[in-house]
Amino acid sequence: MSQIVFVLEDEADIAQLVRLNLETAGFAVRSFANAAEVLPAAEREAPSLFLLDIMVPGGGGLDVCRRIRQNPMLSTTPVIFLTAMAAEADRVQGLELGADDYITKPFSPRELVARVRAVLRRFERPASPDVIRFGDVELDGGAMQMRLRGEVVTMTATEFRLLDYLARHPGRVFSRDQLLDAVWGDARFVTPRSVDVYVRRIREKMEEDAENPRFLKTMRGAGYRFERGEA
Repeated sequence: MSQIVFVLEDEADIAQLVRLNLETAGFAVRSFANAAEVLPAAEREAPSLFLLDIMVPGGGGLDVCRRIRQNPMLSTTPVIFLTAMAAEADRVQGLELGADDYITKPFSPRELVARVRAVLRRFERPASPDVIRFGDVELDGGAMQMRLRGEVVTMTATEFRLLDYLARHPGRVFSRDQLLDAVWGDARFVTPRSVDVYVRRIREKMEEDAENPRFLKTMRGAGYRFERGEA
């Protein structure tokens, strides 16, 4: 069964170009020109991925992404922004809302398909199914879930993969570039600044005090290190 991609794009020519290339690549596509239509449709038929323009009628892609991340049914669904807003501040804002990739216009249709596939691959379950425990936190690699004091905490797959990778290498210092290679691969939108955004989001969900983390440590001038904490 084809994976379904929801496309929010109000420019008809671009929407048609995106649809044609994704369908040729084997995806099923549902197109929307108004942001207000996306969430109700997704609750009826959950997509595999959202591809969102930012500047569209009915609230805009940023608002749709925010609402996706707040919706228990959809919160872990990958989101890619496809937009003409190319400034770093725009990219960081998208990441802070939980986006998994950020593609700027004009774009190569071939690259678009490659990036969609890359993000979906990132959402496949990690090879190691075992459970890691530290403090009140439990990482279940098989289910791609983090539980804090027994309660499931909503995370995007990218957040989980970053935390899981660090937690499986306790005590080792990773530079931002090493983490980019390990977790994101060839995702061009991700920068060292992006890694910092993801680390902050993880700390806010996991650490008792995000400003003074117990587990996910910053090594000034070097990168990040995961510590299991006290027994």
